[in-house]
Amino acid sequence: MDQVKIGKFIAVLRRQAGLTQEALGEKIGVTNKTISRWENGNYMPDIEMLQSLANEFNISINELLAGEKLSDTDFRRKADEAIVAASKGSIFSSEERKAYFKRKWRKEHIPLFVILAAILIASFVLPIVLHKPWFIGFAPLTAFVEYAYQNNKMMSYVENNLYD
Repeated sequence: MDQVKIGKFIAVLRRQAGLTQEALGEKIGVTNKTISRWENGNYMPDIEMLQSLANEFNISINELLAGEKLSDTDFRRKADEAIVAASKGSIFSSEERKAYFKRKWRKEHIPLFVILAAILIASFVLPIVLHKPWFIGFAPLTAFVEYAYQNNKMMSYVENNLYD
């Protein structure tokens, strides 16, 4: 998305509608300074404002984001380009969001990890205390199975939150 192009388009539409920056601002609930910042390309309108601007100028949000009026043939292409541009301009990448939800899940499950650590320690100590050294082989197996199970639960949580 070209912020400057969008800003110039907003200015053209405003002038065609015979509105001042102040009048447009009053109609959609922002200050004339905000309209000026949009028109200069310094800021982009918020998501909520895009709908108000599109309604005010009787155009689609897609046309607003393209910075031009579109014919029917260009409409789909520009819509796809706008979606790709908006997703690239997202504050967080998919990997960053994934890492965030992993950290969040781990933080929410700290008591579980403490219990799992206690079970793992017990699975190493009990065979020695019970004088059954062959039993110590279950400790790594227990750790592996529990790790796989918890990792699967975490990834389910991450995917549910990441793609909702």
